[in-house]
Amino acid sequence: MCQKAFGGFFGALVTAHDLEWTRGAPRYFSSSNKVRRGFCGTCGTPLTYEHGGPVEVAVGAFDNPEIVPPTLQVNPADKLAFFDGLCSLPTRPAGAEPDGEKFKASIVSHQHPDHDTAEWPLRGER
Repeated sequence: MCQKAFGGFFGALVTAHDLEWTRGAPRYFSSSNKVRRGFCGTCGTPLTYEHGGPVEVAVGAFDNPEIVPPTLQVNPADKLAFFDGLCSLPTRPAGAEPDGEKFKASIVSHQHPDHDTAEWPLRGER
């Protein structure tokens, strides 16, 4: 289920105890008869996996994901066959695609910044 909900190879989640939202609240989608998933109603970012126990929060949704590394792999039977080989693939060196790098440098993100702000969305951003 996480592959479809996150649109990726997996959903990296960490357990949150006493979770408190600092701005607004997620919208929800019942992805099965037992699970609901929270997401940002503005941009669609996946936020939570909720199954009746502690809330699982998407690692990538944190301002600093480095402080909440996953500590356990679950559902290994659902792992895509090519996943274990990803780290051995060649990488694209910096400067190899100048047009692509120029394009990326011109992007102005409309997603929430990696820090809290006094208001959201920021004025002039939408």
